[in-house]
Amino acid sequence: MMETIPLVEWLGYLASVITAISLLMSSIIKLRWFNLFGSLTFCVYGFVINAYPVGLFNGFIVFVNIYYLFKIYNKKEFFKLQIVETTDGYLGAFFQFYKEELNKYFPSFSADNMGSESVSLLVLRNMAVAGVFIGEKLPNNTLRISVDFAIPEYRDLKLGRFVYRDNASFFDANGIKRLITETRNKEHSNYLIKMGFVKVDDMGESSTFEMVL
Repeated sequence: MMETIPLVEWLGYLASVITAISLLMSSIIKLRWFNLFGSLTFCVYGFVINAYPVGLFNGFIVFVNIYYLFKIYNKKEFFKLQIVETTDGYLGAFFQFYKEELNKYFPSFSADNMGSESVSLLVLRNMAVAGVFIGEKLPNNTLRISVDFAIPEYRDLKLGRFVYRDNASFFDANGIKRLITETRNKEHSNYLIKMGFVKVDDMGESSTFEMVL
């Protein structure tokens, strides 16, 4: 008869899995959060099996993660929207470098189709290019968002909050009262909802979202 694995052993496996997942995170914030839960689980596991060095060491890691997460969330950062021409060389190089990721989130976007009514922005974070925002002006004070992309290292929602909440005056100054965008990507759909967009149409694989400013 197969021997049943003790519950405490499953706790050790769980801690190992969470810690391993943390090392796969490209976002430093996600890495810290997963590592926090992994080390916390290992801490409990260590004390349960009376392996006090394991418990104490991972307890220390818990506080290290909490410390750095506190610093991240309370750090004052500089954000800026930098207008660029659609033909800007850096923009083209950016699209080429992140081609696979852009195709994943914005498969219908093509840099070759950007026209004179396109709005092209680099989103700067502490003067580093952290993302790109591309939109096309439509009638009725509407902007169709073609690309709202943050590079993996900066996917902590801060760029989105800056663009849509803290810097809403940019859209107002350009006569934009309504934003619309389409996506087939579930992850991007969740992001849009967190930013305040509302789903207004669901066309099978693709969904349309709207934000009234």
